[in-house]
Amino acid sequence: MTEDAPETPSRLRGLLPDLAPWRASRDFRRLWFSGMISTFGSFLTFVALPVQIKELTESAAAVGAIGAVELVPLIVFGLYGGALADALDKRKLILWTEAGQGLLSALLLVNALLPSPAVWPLYVVAALSSALVSVQRPALDSLWPRIVAHEHLPAAASLNALRWTVGGVAGPALAGVVVAYAGLGWAYGADLLTFVVSAALMVRIAAAPAAREAAKPSLAAIVEGARYAWSRKELLGTYAVDLAAMFLAMPLALLPFLADELNAEWSLGLMYAAVPFGAMLVGLTGGWTSRVHRHGRMVVLSAALWGLAIACAGVAGNVWLVLLFLTVAGSCDMVSGIFRSAMWNQTIPDELRGRLAGIELLSYSVGPTLGQVRSGGFAAWWGVRASVWSGGLLCAGAVGLLALCLPGLMRYDERTSEHAARVRAQRKATAAVPSASQAQAQA
Repeated sequence: MTEDAPETPSRLRGLLPDLAPWRASRDFRRLWFSGMISTFGSFLTFVALPVQIKELTESAAAVGAIGAVELVPLIVFGLYGGALADALDKRKLILWTEAGQGLLSALLLVNALLPSPAVWPLYVVAALSSALVSVQRPALDSLWPRIVAHEHLPAAASLNALRWTVGGVAGPALAGVVVAYAGLGWAYGADLLTFVVSAALMVRIAAAPAAREAAKPSLAAIVEGARYAWSRKELLGTYAVDLAAMFLAMPLALLPFLADELNAEWSLGLMYAAVPFGAMLVGLTGGWTSRVHRHGRMVVLSAALWGLAIACAGVAGNVWLVLLFLTVAGSCDMVSGIFRSAMWNQTIPDELRGRLAGIELLSYSVGPTLGQVRSGGFAAWWGVRASVWSGGLLCAGAVGLLALCLPGLMRYDERTSEHAARVRAQRKATAAVPSASQAQAQA
């Protein structure tokens, strides 16, 4: 008993988030807080927009159509946004797109305050927002590896995911209350305010110019990035697994209708918050992720469990069980996201990072976008709960099949990966250049 006692605090510390990236990089801290505030506001709109369309149309297909109008901008601007992120100053690109998102929130607010709000502006704003996010995300995703040490990237991925889940839990939970008791205008207004605060924090981040080897934004540059991704079968595996999981088992568009079927309209905000809450639980105990090296296996396992948890949520007839399974699903999704991000950030060269981030954006955004259309269409034909549980089972089966077809993903180990070793060497060489220049100047 005496020998085991001192080990307990150490074990507990091993579960807590690794704060090394936060302590080592001031820009990481600023970007983290900026992203958390912006995410909080975005989740307010994420809940308010489908609720408003439901109120105006009373149609599950109309709510699912949000995904359809977001799809084309997502594909076009995601790929081109990746090329822009490689060729331009990443910080400026992020700031301009943040300002554009704030303007769209203002448009939603104005429409919500009209005596008779129109439906078509909601779809227009959803499409434009999809375009701006598609340009911004590759710049954000390619900026993290620059401001965080290579060995801290898994910990940074965990902290970034934790940041998202803090806003994801608080935003939807609060949005359910705000929309029900204060109105949609308050949700959109709060989102606008968060974009203002987020941009103010981001202004203080150091400039992030393009790498010397970066190609100019063009179709040829996009094709070059796609060829590199195709040559990396373990990366293809992460894209394919996430695409399958999100397309087949993303039921968020159906939650307003699921709450109605369960006679628990009060639970809608909790349903939206359950997935990010589960993710937050993993983020708060994510210290263990830095000690895992077989990232590909973790991606496959957690994606399959996500599907099974969603299937259970569709079968459950009790609202508290639905909330429990959505929470479990969120935990699994977080684990998958942490290890996908670690694989991407530790193995992709800096000059290709933006374009590969654009492809990553498609893998984790096109899936949910198409998933809204799939789930809405299935619900219109076969019922809400059948759409949810069938999608979860299809997800688990598809992930298992992909694991068999892409053995490179299952074999991936960051300790032995030649690509991870090459990026480590590249970063060491890049870090040594300023020191050499300073020494020469002093001489």
